[in-house]
Amino acid sequence: MKSFRKELWFNTNKRRQLLNITSEVEKSLFESGIKEGLCLVNAMHITASVFINDDESGLHHDFEKWLERLAPEKPYSQYKHNGFEDNADAHLKRTIMGREVVVAITEGRLDFGPWEQIFYGEFDGMRKKRLLVKIIGE
Repeated sequence: MKSFRKELWFNTNKRRQLLNITSEVEKSLFESGIKEGLCLVNAMHITASVFINDDESGLHHDFEKWLERLAPEKPYSQYKHNGFEDNADAHLKRTIMGREVVVAITEGRLDFGPWEQIFYGEFDGMRKKRLLVKIIGE
């Protein structure tokens, strides 16, 4: 069995942003040379997320509104965590959206269902952050 590891780095231009990273993960899979196995993609920061869903702008808008209702950014004073930082809402949003995804690899391709894409969700951005792609298989 082979193992492949790669870090992908992102620096969003907004505090909250969703990025479709499917093509970057596919490039990593190609680099690995693995044809059958599993691909793990996980955020390496506790205020960022990786998840699978549809790449549709209306849905992305709905995510933003829904997450903001569940864990509003302001007022900062509503969170005990915000004594030294102002990102408690980002930690909560990350917990809701998830840390990682695992995708099967079949015949050298990510084995998705219809419309599935991989997204990086940034909830406390405007600085450099990374995620891990770990691929195992043959």
